[in-house]
Amino acid sequence: MKKSSLQIARAAYEPKLPAALKGNVVLKNGADTQSVADQNDIKNLFPNTYGMPMVTFEASAEKVNMPAVNVGVILSGGQAPGGHNVISGLFDGLKKINPNSKLYGFLGGPSGLVDHKYVELTAEIVDEYRNTGGFDIIGSGRTKLEEVEQFDKGLEICKKLNINAIVIIGGDDSNTNACVLAEYYLAKKAGVQVIGCPKTIDGDLKNEMIETSFGFDTATKVYSEVIGNIERDANSAKKYWHFIKLMGRSASHVTLECALQTQPNITIVGEEVEAKNQSLDDIVTYIAQAVANRAAKGLNFGIVLVPEGLIEFIPAIKKLIAELNDMLAANQAEFDTIADDKKIDYVVSKLSAENAAIFKSLPTGVSRQLALERDPHGNVQVSLIETEQLLADMVAKKLAEWKKDGKFVGKFATQHHFFGYEGRCAAPSNFDADYCYSLGYNASMLIGSGKTGYMSSIRNTTKPADQWLAGGIPITAMMNMEKRNGKMKPVIQKALVKLDGGPFKYFASKRDEWAIETAFVYPGPIQYFGPTEVCDQPTKTLKLEKGE
Repeated sequence: MKKSSLQIARAAYEPKLPAALKGNVVLKNGADTQSVADQNDIKNLFPNTYGMPMVTFEASAEKVNMPAVNVGVILSGGQAPGGHNVISGLFDGLKKINPNSKLYGFLGGPSGLVDHKYVELTAEIVDEYRNTGGFDIIGSGRTKLEEVEQFDKGLEICKKLNINAIVIIGGDDSNTNACVLAEYYLAKKAGVQVIGCPKTIDGDLKNEMIETSFGFDTATKVYSEVIGNIERDANSAKKYWHFIKLMGRSASHVTLECALQTQPNITIVGEEVEAKNQSLDDIVTYIAQAVANRAAKGLNFGIVLVPEGLIEFIPAIKKLIAELNDMLAANQAEFDTIADDKKIDYVVSKLSAENAAIFKSLPTGVSRQLALERDPHGNVQVSLIETEQLLADMVAKKLAEWKKDGKFVGKFATQHHFFGYEGRCAAPSNFDADYCYSLGYNASMLIGSGKTGYMSSIRNTTKPADQWLAGGIPITAMMNMEKRNGKMKPVIQKALVKLDGGPFKYFASKRDEWAIETAFVYPGPIQYFGPTEVCDQPTKTLKLEKGE
């Protein structure tokens, strides 16, 4: 395989570890835990893994001879920069425990465990993937581990390969599955531990013990570079408003971090929209007013950042989508017989007056997407809605009305962008390279200490890596009950943008200035070689959350 100059240079990079993990370690138990909500329900569902203590690792002068362990690793869900370094750290840690330890990679995600598709990850294979982006070392997948039959099939291959533990590298759903698997194997006394690692570029898997999910740092730096490039283009051409949608359906962390890095004119944060009960027209009016204010200064250009999941944060549209889903589910047979050109009228006739009015106010393309394009479960596919195009069109319409009334004196031309997949497999930043390697290495120590149902935790991450703190958090401590497909299920609670948190409060203190001024910041590409203050910086979100 042909390698670029950067790949060759990055292969030689040696990720930094917390001081506590560099030599012999000893495990210290902390306080016992309980779930973040629904304690009785979670305790009843997870009697064997509920209430376990937080754990930390400390350096030890005593060397302990440990038997070899065989471990299986799974990459689950969407890609995130640094996954290969989690596997590298896990591999090195297992060899540190005992040189005869083996690591098996299950191919194509969780389905590899169920279907018995695997490869032994040797030093030769692992060395090819150190410090690289992507999940291609073993591939990923979105199969959910929820059924007893799946657990038992997984146990078959674990017994065949003498696997003592499974490490699942994934987001909130994947780690919820890891917890269910850990509980089942513990109840059966199967002798297979399960450890999770926190992955998602969306940044919504975090808490006191999990300061950030891996990949968020790299992905937001990639997006911020491109946003900065567009800002420079806008400031050069001075004739376009760029509407940019960013990944993050359930939370606006990516959008907020990119705003903190690049200082665009307008940033919409979904959590604020929901908290303020804003309508789509409220958002459109807010953007249009900012455009008009800049136009009055002769500035007919600017940047608008929009989170991917914005539509679902607008309370009125959230209610509309809920009624649409219920109405179409109840009337699917009749709906299927209606001619395509009559389907919109049919939908309107079945909606409540309030939701029918909202539905009719939407641009035709969006109303068709809401009514006609459904997923296999019959639900609206909101991720397909081009929110950036929708907002640009609606702002243009409002500005045209204002122009007639003399309230807008400028020009309004737009460009539209969606940044998502571009950032998911980037070569990891130094932060993610170090953080991911530490997460994997730490996972091997949790395995060596006999733990199961834990998530690997590396904290104090705004400090130099040797000051990072290593340990683990019981996955049950992060769980609550939520309705999924009509049923209440235990899931890891998503971390949304906190409107009283440091990152949002700083943004809110600056946005009025950024809206009227051209205060753009051009971060440039990720730097891998050079001064620490350039190459090893964590995200602004992380620093502001720490009050730095």
